[in-house]
Order: sequence, then structure tokens, then C-alpha cells
Amino acid sequence: MTKVEYGLYDMHCHLDFMSNATQVARDAAESGLAFFATTVTPRGYKYAAKYLRDEPNVRVGVGLHPWWVADGRCGLDDIEEAESLVFDARFVGEVGLDYSTAHAPESSFARQRCAFEKIARACSEGAEEHGPKLVSIHAVRSARAVLDTLELAGCLENCLCIFHWFSGTSDELHRAVKAGCWFSINEMMLATRRGREYARQVPENRLLIETDLPPGEGVDYAAREIVDSVERTLAALREIRGKDVRDSVARNSAALLGR
Repeated sequence: MTKVEYGLYDMHCHLDFMSNATQVARDAAESGLAFFATTVTPRGYKYAAKYLRDEPNVRVGVGLHPWWVADGRCGLDDIEEAESLVFDARFVGEVGLDYSTAHAPESSFARQRCAFEKIARACSEGAEEHGPKLVSIHAVRSARAVLDTLELAGCLENCLCIFHWFSGTSDELHRAVKAGCWFSINEMMLATRRGREYARQVPENRLLIETDLPPGEGVDYAAREIVDSVERTLAALREIRGKDVRDSVARNSAALLGR
């Protein structure tokens, strides 16, 4: 995808959660939609990479989701495997930190930080050897810690970092913008006043669209639902920003996925 081959892009979704992922990918291609398919575990990545490798509109990221680290579903072996996979991969995500006690107990924060530091270092070191990596990042109540980790590891210089569904403070947003990060916007983010304001502030050349679909694991899904969500988000952004950003978002996405 070195040029804008598709009209629509979903820059953060979980195709591996869909029991009919291959069919969804093929139906999406017919509708002009391409994906950055993030995963949450090394096992999920290997599954998705195997079954979606022949789909030209899909890029699959190596994932190590902080929720899975927090509750122990991803242990030391999984962290080490993710670290190894990330070093050679071009696409990484979903990775990051979650400091919301609604999803992760405070006792897990140190474990999350340790895992994310390993991933960030592997991304930066792998990028030095193989070229820039595209990284989709989860940062709930942790944007400052995430930025600190990325900066210390060299990821902000060596990688292309996307904040998925950004929910940090205004100062953290400005820091991330200054650092050259991208931001993927979804319908849920635009349901809040702060989310809409952030969507207005993100520079147009750093703006992306995502869906974060489906809402659960092991489900049958339809490409049409993803297309419709992307279209609704684009329509909302047109109202929020006072202009149509469809072409800009497509160019941004194509440039990132084509690297």
C-alpha cells in the first residue's frame, strides 16, 4: 500500500476476534476498506498473520495488550515472545499501559510498565536494524508514562507511534503532537466533549480513523458494520472540524501502512 489504493481505512480493529475474519477482510476490500489489524497477544498475532497473510488490504500488528498482562493471561513467556516478534515485525499493536482501576488493579501497574518497556526497547532496536515500525498504542490514564517510556526507549525517534483512542490530558495531547505522534479517532471517542475537542485539535496530517471493533471475541461480524462506523466517524469529523478530511485521512493511512 504505497499509494492510496483504498478509499477507507480502519487503523485499529481486532480482526482476530472475528470468527469469520478472512471473509470480513475480503468483503471489506470490495468496499474499498483497508485495515491495521491489531492483536492483543502473541498467539492472536500468529493466528491472524497466518489466516490474513494473503489479504492485500490487511496489515497485522504484534500485540501485547495491558489488560492481558495485568490479569496474568499473558505471563513472562508471552512477554518474551512478544518482545522477540516485535523486533522483526513492521507492525506492532495493541501495546501500552492502562492505569484505570476499572480494567487493571493498581498492583499490576509495575508489571505492565516492565512489559511495555521491553516492547518499546525491542521496537526501537528493531527499527534501527529493519526500519521504522508502526505502533498502535493503548494509553488509558497513562499517556504521560507511555510517552516517557517511548522517549526513553527511542521509539519517538525510530518508530511511527499512533495513540489509539487518546484520552489523556490536554498537555499530554500537545506533548504527543509535538513528538510527532498520530491519533486514531473512533465513534466512542467522539461521544464525549473532550474527545470531540481533541479530534478538532489533532493536526490534519496526523489524523486517522479507527473502529476498535468488534465489541467482543469469537464473534461473526460483517464488513458493512465496519464501513458504516468509519463513514459515521468521517461525517462527524467533517462537522467538528468544519471541513471534509476524508482524503487527508486516506493519504495519512496509506503512507503509514505502505512503509
